[in-house]
Amino acid sequence: MSCITITKLVKLIKNFINKIKGHSILVAISGGQDSIFLINLLAHLNYEHRIKLSYIYVDHQWKKNSNIQIEHLINYLTIKKKNIIVYQINQVIQSEHECRKQRYQIINQHAVRYKYQIIITGHNSTDKVETFFQNISRKAGVEGISSLVVNNHINNNIFLLRPLLNLNKENIYKLCKKLNLPIWSDSTNYIYSLNRNRIRYELVPYLRNFFNTKIEENLIYSITNHYYENEYIKQNATKVYLANKHKLKIAINYRNLSRQHIILQIKAIQIFYLNNLQIKLKYEIVKKIIHSYRNILSRTIIIFEDKNYLHILNKQWLYIETNNK
Repeated sequence: MSCITITKLVKLIKNFINKIKGHSILVAISGGQDSIFLINLLAHLNYEHRIKLSYIYVDHQWKKNSNIQIEHLINYLTIKKKNIIVYQINQVIQSEHECRKQRYQIINQHAVRYKYQIIITGHNSTDKVETFFQNISRKAGVEGISSLVVNNHINNNIFLLRPLLNLNKENIYKLCKKLNLPIWSDSTNYIYSLNRNRIRYELVPYLRNFFNTKIEENLIYSITNHYYENEYIKQNATKVYLANKHKLKIAINYRNLSRQHIILQIKAIQIFYLNNLQIKLKYEIVKKIIHSYRNILSRTIIIFEDKNYLHILNKQWLYIETNNK
């Protein structure tokens, strides 16, 4: 089984590299079993042409023995003749969510600075289920609960690949044992004040034992369906946005937009802000815009303002002006 699985995963990675014609890969690792398995997997990549392959590790210094874990990773990668870049965070952040945001920001900035084309992570199907519960608790929409996919486009130059996403942690553990890989036991996995750990060790086992023995499998099926449905909605919302955006100004014809289904209005407004201001507009603000238009008569109103812009709505257009205060 292990040989077949590794062969399939290596083929998946090679096909993706060939598809985008990539030659530089940055692998984000955490030090646990997923990372060790991923390092071993990527060692099977054989290419006629040279591939730039580097590893990156962000140490939030939550653990007293974090330096020992870094040594473990360096030693293993030295055996594999690969280099690793380590970022250590001096200021300890307690919030798991904030740490994750900071970690992703560091990895993306490093990839941009050193011109990597592909970022590979060790996310697996267990992570997908845990992320689903975390995002639901944060009132995420369909976009949030279906966020983890095997590959996606981060920006014009960088792609993200998650080759292990169809394996769960138990599968990966068994593969590591069969391959005699030096697994590091991460003590932070047993800190129950972290939401992800409570989901993994308390919530999911409870649901499995008392509701449905196939809860994880069923959730992954639902998450996948949500992803495809969301992609279809986004494609249609993009068409609506392009049909109604102003040709010269940062504006969108909201009188026409308001005739569309409510979900297309929401998505089109979010696309409008993301494309023009690189802002991921919160759902609450989008609702405020929609509610404001329904109540507007002939006057022009400032829906809200920030330090840079005025966000204005009249009977026809939603538009943005520079805030000169």
